[in-house]
Formats: sequence, C-alpha cells, structure tokens
Amino acid sequence: MDSPLAPQWLSHPQDTAALDHKIFSAGVARNSGEVTVQGLGVTELVERFGSPLWVMDENDFRSRARQYVDAFNTAFAPLCGGVDVFYASKALLTVQVAQWVKEEGLFMDTASGGELAIALRAGTDPAKIGLHGNNKSDDELQTAISKNIGRIVVDSLSELHRVEQLAEQLHLRANVMLRLTPGVDASTHEHIATAHEDQKFGLSMTPAPGEETSVAYQAVHFAAATKHIHLVGLHSHIGSQIFDSQGFETAATRMLEFIAVLDAESIQVAELDIGGGYGIAYTEADDPAGPEVIATNLARHIDAETARLGVDCPRISIEPGRSIAGPAGMTIYTVGTTKTVWVEHGGEHYPRRYVAVDGGMSDNPRPVLYDADYTAVLANRVSDVDPVFSRVVGKHCESGDIVVNTVYLPEDTNHGDLVVVPATGAYGHAMSSNYNMLTRPAIVAVKDGAAREIIRRETYADLFAREVDL
Repeated sequence: MDSPLAPQWLSHPQDTAALDHKIFSAGVARNSGEVTVQGLGVTELVERFGSPLWVMDENDFRSRARQYVDAFNTAFAPLCGGVDVFYASKALLTVQVAQWVKEEGLFMDTASGGELAIALRAGTDPAKIGLHGNNKSDDELQTAISKNIGRIVVDSLSELHRVEQLAEQLHLRANVMLRLTPGVDASTHEHIATAHEDQKFGLSMTPAPGEETSVAYQAVHFAAATKHIHLVGLHSHIGSQIFDSQGFETAATRMLEFIAVLDAESIQVAELDIGGGYGIAYTEADDPAGPEVIATNLARHIDAETARLGVDCPRISIEPGRSIAGPAGMTIYTVGTTKTVWVEHGGEHYPRRYVAVDGGMSDNPRPVLYDADYTAVLANRVSDVDPVFSRVVGKHCESGDIVVNTVYLPEDTNHGDLVVVPATGAYGHAMSSNYNMLTRPAIVAVKDGAAREIIRRETYADLFAREVDL
C-alpha cells in the first residue's frame, strides 16, 4: 500500500528486484537475484574492494561520451562543420577517466589548477583543454598560458586585464573565451543555476545603470584590441541538471544576437560554447532527453536564428559532464542498523523505516546540498517480503545525512545486506570529504567483465599524512 508520506511521483513497486534502466548503467542486471555489473556481482566486488564502493561501468561511460560526439557532429555538420565536445571534468576526474575521455575523442573542460594538472598528466593535448573558474590564481593562469591551452574561459573584466598582463610578461598570446551572462533563469536548483544576473559567474550582457555598454561588450572590445590575447569566442552556461531545452535555446538566441552586433562592428566571433548541464534520471520521476534529441533541437534552433540575424554559424562547442559520468556510476553500501519510526501526517501516524548504511554525506553530499533525490535497491538478494516506505541514511553525526530520502525497500532489508544507489558517477567522488574522519571509498572501473581499482580506498594513514610533526 502507498504511504501517505510518499511524494506523488514515487510509485509503490510491484517488484522490488526490478532495475530501472533509465537510471542504471547499461551493464547493470540481476543474475540469480544479485545485482551485477557486466556479470560481476556486488557481493564479489565488495569482498574484493570493500564497502562502501563506487563502481564505474567504463563501457557505459565511453558509450555515452561517443553518443555526444556522434549526435552533435551529425546535427551540426551542415551548419558549422561539426561540434567540439568538452567533457566537464568536475563531474568525475581521475587520470584514467581523463584517458577515457581522450580516447573517445572528447576535449577536456577543467575548473582548477588541479583538474588542469590531471588533464595534462593524462596526456591530453593542451589545445583541447579549457580552463574555467571565477577566481583563477596567477599560478593557474600562468600554467594555462605557458602550456598554450585551447581556451581560458575568462569570467570578469579584472581577470581579462590580468590575463593580458601575464601573457605579456610571458611573451605569449593567451587563448581566451569570454563567459557571458545571458540572463536566463534555468529550471533547476538555485545553487546550480548559473546564467541569471545575481550570481558570481560571467560578464553581464546588460548595461549597468547609467552605462551605455555592458561589461560583456567592453570585454569583447578589449580582448579584440590587445595583442597578447587571442579571442577564441564566447561562452554561456545556464546551469546543471536541466531538462527544459527552452533555456538553452533562449541563451543561444541572446548570444547570437550579441554576435550579430559585434559582426556589424567588424569583430568576428569564430566560436560559441553553449555550455552543458544536461540532466539525467536519478529517480522514476526524471525523464531526460538523449543527446540526439538535444543536438537536433539545438541545431534546428541555431540554424533558424543565424538565418534570421544574417550571421554565419560559429563553431559550436558543448560541455556534458554529469550526463556522461552520472548514469555510468553506482555506489554499493552495506546496511548496518535499521529502525522504524512513526511520523504524524494529517492527524494520523504512519511508519517510515530508516536503513543506515556505511557511507553517507562524505561520499555523496548532493542530497544535503541540493535536496537531490536518488533511489536504491536491495542488491545482494531478492526478497519476497512486501516493500515498506523507507529512508536510506548515512553514518555521519548529522540529521541531514540522508542518502535516499524516499524509497520502497523490502521490509526484511537488514544488517549485512548490500544496497545499491545508482546514478552516482557524477559529483560523488568529486565532492567527497573526510567528514567525521571517514575514509573515502575506492573507485572500481568495470570494463568488458573485468574490474580494477582506479582510485584506491583511503586508509587511516592517509588521514595522518598531512599532519605536521607527528
């Protein structure tokens, strides 16, 4: 029976063993009742590599990366010869992941000196690397300029002036793309919406009160005039976990209208990056569009807008990250304690079962940061016991340490069972911490039925490694 505490979108499962392949990676299945990744059971993986455990379906990651390259190049080839697909590495980045990206023909988008260092360590061609960030250090900028990376995505007038000065000191020319704020309110959580005016990113396209021109306009003219900057193009990004394509289309229109103004002033903009942020399915309520749909819709819209404005279509680039890494990953947890509490609702009391696992907000802070929803399944066996309304929680000393807020799990889910949370390939490892001094899990990649560690599990010795004078 449905719980009155459940959100409207959460259905009561007919089969608690079912796996929603809109959410799980392509290599996940059940074999003899156990969840497997390319034939490897979760019990074997935990026995070999420990719990909790991040598992990446490498075949799935690579397939999703290729889908973006193929879909966008097919859609945009008639307009601008193709598209440059930058993997947004903040979603998940290790040296081996960077090598997957390189091998599948994608470029690399970084957002810090550390991410840039990993991209270079993986052998990524500097010409295929971009560096984002609203507050890049001088060291980060000097590295990017000296390595001659393909684009430094400049976020403010003051940074633009600093890039020019550093490039002059280095006797080099910096490749610069200007990140503009097109004023689009994306349909997502406010903390991951990045194209409205009142936030830290980008050069505003709207003139300030009393000003005739915007800072975006001033930045373009400065970049085009100075000899130590090569103006690669313009950039916009409206946010993350976006399902509504209208926001991308509106942003593209505003950027193209600005390009038309510059074109009339004999300033040619060769490239336009329309960002990323394409959503994925975390729960049954999510229905993301695939790369082919996104690419076709955007190509059609940009084709119409360039014709209306009378400008050539610039070279387009995009930045998917979550939509490549997210569905390819899952987290395996081991159940510790369970309890049932009675919650008052509408004058009545209803049960909610708490299932505590051996990880939590240190390996996935998204629920506590963004109210992010996930789902979970009992993974080491199939149960014929009725499902009960449950909440999967972590072991941290915080009441907000929630892994899965609302889910139906078999009533006999108990100590020692394994629970899998899918769609954790993005922003789990990348945002993980040692809160409460928990050690971070290993990352295991599974390719063609074989598993290997690509990031080892932390130890207590690692926790002491940065202590001084022990």
